[in-house]
Amino acid sequence: MTSKRTAPSLDDTSKAIIELLQTDGRRSYSEIGKSVGLSEAAVRQRVQRLTESGVMQIVAVTDPVQMGFARQAMIGIRVSGDARAVADALSELPFVIYVVLTAGSFDIIAEVLCEGDDELIEILNSEIRGIPGVASTETFLYLHLRKQLYSWGTR
Repeated sequence: MTSKRTAPSLDDTSKAIIELLQTDGRRSYSEIGKSVGLSEAAVRQRVQRLTESGVMQIVAVTDPVQMGFARQAMIGIRVSGDARAVADALSELPFVIYVVLTAGSFDIIAEVLCEGDDELIEILNSEIRGIPGVASTETFLYLHLRKQLYSWGTR
C-alpha cells in the first residue's frame, strides 16, 4: 500500500477498533461499540476516518489456490538505475500483488499470483524482465503456505 497521506494519531480506542477488526472484519459496529464504549455511529465514523486516511483497509482475504491461482511466487529483483521507477512499473502489473523496495541482495521483492507455471514463465520473460532497469531476477516458488496472519495488532 503506497500512501502519501499523513496517518492520524491513534488513540487507544482507535487501536482497539483496529484490533477487533483484524480478528474479524465482519464484526458489527454495534458489537465493536460495546467492546470499546462507543455508540455504533461513533464507531462507524472512526472506521470511516481510519479507512479514508489509509491507516487500514477492510478486505476479504481469499485462498489463491481455491480462486484458480495454483502458482504463487516471490521474485527478488536486482535493478540497475532507479529502483523506484522499476517498483512503480511492477505495481502497474495486474498479476503482481505485492511490491516492496528492500535493502540487501535484492532491490525489490515482488509477489505474483499465476494460474500455473506456463503463465509464470510468460510473466517473468515478457513482463518483469522487460521492464527497463531490471538487471536480474530470482524466483522463489511457494510450495506450501504454512502461516498467513493479519492480526498483528497495533502499537
